Amino acid sequence: MAIKKDHILAEIKRTAAANGGVPLGQARFSTETGIRYSDWHGKHWARFGDAIREAGFKPNQLNAPYPDIELLEKLASLARELGRFPVAGELRLRARTDPAFPSHNVFHRLGSKAVLARKLLEYCQARGYQDIAGFCVPLAASPDAADDENTASASVEFGSIYLLKSGKYHKIGRTNAVGRRERELAIQLPERAVVVHSIKTDDPVGIEEYWHKRFGDRRKNGEWFELAAADIAAFRRRKFM
Repeated sequence: MAIKKDHILAEIKRTAAANGGVPLGQARFSTETGIRYSDWHGKHWARFGDAIREAGFKPNQLNAPYPDIELLEKLASLARELGRFPVAGELRLRARTDPAFPSHNVFHRLGSKAVLARKLLEYCQARGYQDIAGFCVPLAASPDAADDENTASASVEFGSIYLLKSGKYHKIGRTNAVGRRERELAIQLPERAVVVHSIKTDDPVGIEEYWHKRFGDRRKNGEWFELAAADIAAFRRRKFM
């Protein structure tokens, strides 16, 4: 189903308001809303900047490429805060909660995880950041292990965020087994419960919180919400976050 221009403009305004009045860049806007490049390009606008202008903003001038040194400094700061080399889910979470932090996709420009670890190691050694350099050594020294997300942090949790319908209400929750959770809830609820959609994620806690906040004005009780058709469509557009 084609996405209407008015809906895209409304999402630009909504996400900008949540970002301190600054419109999101194209990549982050797509991640936050599920509105794809193909949903607007050549249909409503030729450039994303045109959509930003029509929504009443000036195109975001902060979308210029970050200098490598600035990226490494931000990565070093996050590593020191976490006490380890950040994994992709932690980069995504920081970008969602800190508008000044680059999208996790920006770091891909520096290379694979092994290459990124080597660059950060060199950067930290040159500046005397020995505490952070220690986090980089295992990843930088072992390319095979460096490309394995699980070796970076044994605490990374993979799971799903599900949207379940029972009667006129929807529940947004997290689980490691969607089908099992559906059966468990079906036993507890007076009306038949059906999973509408699930989103795979390596950050179940953060992504569940994102959807709870996004639909906060529609919350009825706990994790139960009274959602509109557009809300459900927005959730179903996501396959992984």
